Amino acid sequence: MLTADHLQFFLQVSRHGRLNEASRVLGVDHTTVGRRITKLEKSIGTRLFDRTPSGWRLTEAGHRLVTHAETVESALVAAFEGQRGDGGGLTGAVRIATPDGFGAFVLTPELASLRGAHPDLNVELVTATEHDALATREFDIAVTLEEPSPRFLVSRKLGTYSLRLYATPDHLARHTPVNSVEALREHTLISYVDALLDVAPLRVLDTVLPGARVHIQTNNIAGQWMGARSGVGIALLPNFIGEPDDRLVPVLPDRVSVERTYWTAIPRDLTGLARVRAVHRTLRSSVADNPYLTLAE
Repeated sequence: MLTADHLQFFLQVSRHGRLNEASRVLGVDHTTVGRRITKLEKSIGTRLFDRTPSGWRLTEAGHRLVTHAETVESALVAAFEGQRGDGGGLTGAVRIATPDGFGAFVLTPELASLRGAHPDLNVELVTATEHDALATREFDIAVTLEEPSPRFLVSRKLGTYSLRLYATPDHLARHTPVNSVEALREHTLISYVDALLDVAPLRVLDTVLPGARVHIQTNNIAGQWMGARSGVGIALLPNFIGEPDDRLVPVLPDRVSVERTYWTAIPRDLTGLARVRAVHRTLRSSVADNPYLTLAE
């Protein structure tokens, strides 16, 4: 007999592709997960996964079952949430995965309104590259710089911003005048650690100045911002970080300005949760209220 419990085991294996990962989420031994999947396949009379050396992969029948299983899961979670609620503020926890710049400079200042409306709701803000976040799927809602795969996620365009070069007036006064893009080679450049950067939309400096030597490399945008505002060099920063900082001035703003897009991604089984919808509204309002971002329709 097919039960919601069977479907939960099926969904976790389909999302993680490995019994060990699914068992960790489910809180059971991996052999238990394997037995449950085998029992499920026998009960419906078809194979749902191909067992391969690289992991468990959905068969065509497995792909067909995912949509129905997620619908059942979403309904059950929403029903449970409704029973726990008291008709007032939301409870529980929501984990948000975002790029560090968006999380620290755009979203965090806007969390006061969410807390005011729902004081019993806990927010976990995790900053990471979307490749890490989406691969592990350990989030309730994510902000990414690349359009997410629709396989297990519901995505929506959130908004756009610009990347521009910034430095302090003192740094610019002490070095070769920046009258062209090529002149940037005479300055200390600050950017990401190239070997650790796996997000294509952030690989901008190579496009702007091919072969440029980056003297100061850090894996987070806050470090780049602090380097620029301390007079260390020139950094390529989101305009929502550079423009409000009165210690910084734009460098070659008419020649170097690259637009990037943020997306939101929610696991399909969580789209019905009131607390996730509330956080999604906060994400959109945080973009709408920021003068340096443009909210997507």
